[in-house]
Amino acid sequence: GLGRGQGAYDEMVFRAKVRDNDRFFSPLGLESEGTAIDFQVGVNDYLYGTRFFSYLALKYGPEKAVDWLRRPERSKGFYAARFRQVFGLKLDKVWDDWIAYEHQFQEANLAKLRKYPVTDATPLSPRGLGSISRGFVDAKTNSLIAAFRYPGAIGFVGRLDLTSGKLTKLQEIKGMMLYRVTSLAFDPDARTAYYPEDNYAFRDIIAVNVDTGKKRKLQKDARIGDLVIDPADKSMWGIRHQNGFATLVKIPAPYSSFNQIHTFKYGQTPFDLDISPDGALISASFGEINGDQSVRVWQTDSFGTDGDPEEVARLSLPPSTPEGFVFAPDGKSMYGTSYYTGASNVFRFDIATQKFDAVSNATTGFFRPIPQADGSLIAYDYSGQGLRPVRFKPEVKEDLGTVDLLGTRVIAEHPELKSWGVGSPAKVQLDELITNRGKYRPSGRLKLAGMYPIVEGYKGAVSPGYYFHFEDPMQFKQINASFSVSPFGTMATGDRFHATAQFKDQNWDIRAQHNGADFYDLFGPVQRSLRGNNLSVRYNKSRIYDPPRQMDLWGSAAIYTGLERLPNAQNVPSPSTVGSLELGAKYTDTRKALGGVDHEKGFEWRALADLDYDVDASLSFPKIYGGVSYGVPMPMNNSSLWLYASGGLGWGQRLNPLAAYYFGAFRNNYVDDRPEKRYREMESFPGFDIDEISARKFAKVTGEFNLPPLRFAELGAPAFYLSYIRPAVFAGAMFTEAPDGTSRRYQDVGGQLDLNFTVALRLPMVLSIGAAAGFDNGHYRKTEWLASLKIL
Repeated sequence: GLGRGQGAYDEMVFRAKVRDNDRFFSPLGLESEGTAIDFQVGVNDYLYGTRFFSYLALKYGPEKAVDWLRRPERSKGFYAARFRQVFGLKLDKVWDDWIAYEHQFQEANLAKLRKYPVTDATPLSPRGLGSISRGFVDAKTNSLIAAFRYPGAIGFVGRLDLTSGKLTKLQEIKGMMLYRVTSLAFDPDARTAYYPEDNYAFRDIIAVNVDTGKKRKLQKDARIGDLVIDPADKSMWGIRHQNGFATLVKIPAPYSSFNQIHTFKYGQTPFDLDISPDGALISASFGEINGDQSVRVWQTDSFGTDGDPEEVARLSLPPSTPEGFVFAPDGKSMYGTSYYTGASNVFRFDIATQKFDAVSNATTGFFRPIPQADGSLIAYDYSGQGLRPVRFKPEVKEDLGTVDLLGTRVIAEHPELKSWGVGSPAKVQLDELITNRGKYRPSGRLKLAGMYPIVEGYKGAVSPGYYFHFEDPMQFKQINASFSVSPFGTMATGDRFHATAQFKDQNWDIRAQHNGADFYDLFGPVQRSLRGNNLSVRYNKSRIYDPPRQMDLWGSAAIYTGLERLPNAQNVPSPSTVGSLELGAKYTDTRKALGGVDHEKGFEWRALADLDYDVDASLSFPKIYGGVSYGVPMPMNNSSLWLYASGGLGWGQRLNPLAAYYFGAFRNNYVDDRPEKRYREMESFPGFDIDEISARKFAKVTGEFNLPPLRFAELGAPAFYLSYIRPAVFAGAMFTEAPDGTSRRYQDVGGQLDLNFTVALRLPMVLSIGAAAGFDNGHYRKTEWLASLKIL
């Protein structure tokens, strides 16, 4: 096809919805639910958007459709209001009209396809399984070995029983692709599946035993995908991408290193690699820089010699892309799929004669065929819930129905669109667009990027002021400054002026404050404003950046003068002058499944050592702290169980406030910008007042059960809607040694509901309500209630 408007995949998505009587999302439901619970997540915006714009162009004309996007004088600012201004109708009404039209359009397409005998396929799974990688039939267990990715579960390599349809997880995958999940290879003799992780990064090669699920890493950052095992010598082959070039590589057993065999020309992209059963032939779908697509078959031993490899056969099915072609068990033919007729069908390609035949007639589409020794095919049928493995007998089809493409109908009705193309990007003279060459120096490019009035809070007073922001165009370095005044109230004159200056780059954060104020202090009970002067320097460096794995190291130093309270404990009086040093490390590796709203599995740890110095008393107060978090998913989709444990020790003169840790309360402000689930944090302990609990030594553990989110598709309007409610319950226990040497035990139990709102389709807002009961040495202390609105 030519873009999404004339894309066969888009047609198939909506044809499957009509065939399967699947749900069509409304404009509100698409954003509140459709981009979260469907296996295609954010791609749904493109799918629905393309269809709706095509319908608008067809029904009302392309000029009017484009006019909706324009912002002339006196145009409405909100997209729905602008729609009504242009079309004279409500957006929801026209959307409903499009859905009715889409049903008629796709019913007609289905009728055209059913004009010829439809392939009778036997489902091997009770439902669609979202995205599935290339699969292999394991004769020993009569199962399909593949990678799966669908809502409610973290993507994994698994085994689908071909008799019962039972799905067994073998190993989770880190860094999956959206549709292909990963490129899987399988050696039935070694009982091992091979696949790359970090598919959108540098790709590690992983091996997993399909009987035990045991996993091991073979190569790190290999940048190799499209893996396939040569059945003859058990070597592994793949495609390595680097610097814009694709290179065929061979990985001999034990697969710890690779050899570069052939680098293709710039712009040539091989994919869907396969090797014949005798190892003599190698094939790939092949894309050229001009957009031509084909399947090519080469002599394996011709690679690695001078010049181009020896091509044995080629299959072209213009304008479609032939993909997923694999060798039949006899090695004489290949099976793959193509949208040649507008619907994705299976084609058989005879290598000797270079003839091809269609061997299926799908109503939606078949993908990734797996030819079997008995002559049957296992393939993936596209359904409203994604791909579903099926089995059928291939039969040569002399005639197939074709489908109409909505984009083609738009062009036919409005031929002026043929002249709307922007032309080839090759015509753009890129060299003429270069304005400068040389090393980019952020410091020399700093400029004022914004300035605006602000309101801050200080000791309960309203403090109006002004904010200035400087940055370089790439935002590598930033300078921020704010100034405000508290003109009201009875505070001392010296407390009325507030100033903050900050410099930030990728690693450094340097800040100076005088009577620091904060906007969120206007909405207590947590106070972040701080009387006095302070200067802090912080350096942070990521030692591991392999998302979702990340480890940061940091160090900071600060000096405070004129203090009334401790910088990190708002209700505790402080020595006037304090110096502070801190060293810390944090590691995180957490994951969530499609449809999830919070981490559902993983591991985190945190370690800190700090030294506070009371300048007036010449006393030092070293402390150490460590924490660990561990979570596992529960049987219900998008639910999890977490354990948060921490402990710390402090030394120094007991009665000095710098010698202790302080705990208590949820620590959410009524309006806040920090994480809504603050009860997970070390200093939080709901059911007690802020800083009510002090400890020289402590051990704390909190258990949390996150229930599946309750999702809503139509609760609100596009300008303001509720997308989900996230319920959680928790319970904690803490053992402390107080500064006076006494030991105490504290407990709490509570729950929290987080209501996730969205403003103007893109601005998040979370309203949290909750309650927790606190217990002191087993005796009920009080119940704390939570109401907090997190904005931005």
